[in-house]
Amino acid sequence: MRVGVLALQGDVPEHLAAIGELIPKGSAVPVRDPSDLERVEALLLPGGESTTIASLMVESGLFEAVRTRIGKGLPVLATCAGLILVSRELEKSPSGPNPPTLGALDVLVRRNDYGAQRESFEAPVRLSGVKGGMFPGVFIRAPRILRVGPHAEPIAYRGKEVVGVRSGRVWGLAFHPELSDDRRLHAWFLKEAARRR
Repeated sequence: MRVGVLALQGDVPEHLAAIGELIPKGSAVPVRDPSDLERVEALLLPGGESTTIASLMVESGLFEAVRTRIGKGLPVLATCAGLILVSRELEKSPSGPNPPTLGALDVLVRRNDYGAQRESFEAPVRLSGVKGGMFPGVFIRAPRILRVGPHAEPIAYRGKEVVGVRSGRVWGLAFHPELSDDRRLHAWFLKEAARRR
């Protein structure tokens, strides 16, 4: 299975490295335009700056191309800024206008709700579908999931707070699994993506 990482801005090398540890060499590829997208069977939307990523997606033609592929069943793992981009609804943010979203995940999200860059932190996260104990969650200017709609299910928790959800083949996380050395979450996503091919 060829897995793409949206490579316009953000934690692209980290996601490519994480995926590269789990699948054959050359199967993890950057996606910079619609022709790159056509060649992948799953896609990761990385953390970064959501407004910048959305703007670059629109300019490159990837915004509508990704929306179309999601509608056809493309598995997507979206982390931090990626969660913002796939969300169905964004609460008004004091940090500026909200970017357009793909509307693929039935959640209400508030951008940068855990604080500024200097307030970033690590915290244990419980994953509902992974064995091996708590997962090391890295939260950097993280969005907060305020509400999970009926068409999505929680898959990750920080205490009692939901920090990860999935809706069919679209997964969204408020944290950065690519910034830890733990590959269980990427492996779980890839296993599910391959199973549903």
